[in-house]
Amino acid sequence: MYRNIFLATLLGLLMAVPVSSKAPDNWNTQLKVLHQIHPWADKRVAWLGDSITDPNNKGSHLKYWHYLQQWLGITPYVYGISGNQWSDIPAQLHRLQAEHGQDVDAIVIMVGTNDFNAGIPIGHWYDEHRAIVEASQGLPRQRVVRMQRTLSLDPNTCKGRINIALDTLKRAYPTKQIVLLTPIHRGFAEFGRNNLQPDESYTNDCGEYISAYVEAVKEAGDVWAVPVIDLFADSGLYPLHKQALQYFHDAKTDQLHPSDTGHERIARTLVYRLLSLPCF
Repeated sequence: MYRNIFLATLLGLLMAVPVSSKAPDNWNTQLKVLHQIHPWADKRVAWLGDSITDPNNKGSHLKYWHYLQQWLGITPYVYGISGNQWSDIPAQLHRLQAEHGQDVDAIVIMVGTNDFNAGIPIGHWYDEHRAIVEASQGLPRQRVVRMQRTLSLDPNTCKGRINIALDTLKRAYPTKQIVLLTPIHRGFAEFGRNNLQPDESYTNDCGEYISAYVEAVKEAGDVWAVPVIDLFADSGLYPLHKQALQYFHDAKTDQLHPSDTGHERIARTLVYRLLSLPCF
């Protein structure tokens, strides 16, 4: 009920915004309304990830978090590094802790595409074994044998790496909002003679498609009780069509990294997806 009231109120506010003949002007007017009610406005947000988050990546001048900084007044603490995988997230977290301690309101992670490119096996979430546990259902408690699952912490698999990263994050920041972003679609890229990356229509070295790594991030939301924003589906960025390459850095050599307009599209998606999530 309360969610419906909130959405109705938001819709009413946005409908009250005068329609402009220029879309950017209308967007800026909408942002003034959103800034007043957005739960992430003026928050301190850490951004962990890979090249799409890395401020030093030359695929664009502005990154998605730059736009959120401009639009919502978010203070960005950026730790993404080009080429990083899920196994690198704990190190990024340690740098966040060293520089800001607990003075952060939320942590957003966008990583996984390099795990796919490196051919990291998907793995599994849990290891199972028989265990003895005390239980009681209307009878005196007794020791019984049941199957028990424990988190897989295998650093050689994608799901094991995600478990290690989120276990570390959840222990370090138990009261903070943690949000996962799925990787976006992958187009062709050639970054030199020894770095040629086929588009996502091909499997990687271990026989998996990119969608398996996207699903792993989505499943992690259930495993770890964290919200997931599915940019693979929601961003609209689809570099396998030449008509969409305007959203990427270079139509011939880099269909992986979004251009400024690509990052802006991601940011607009995040403005509305984050609107439904509290920032503690």
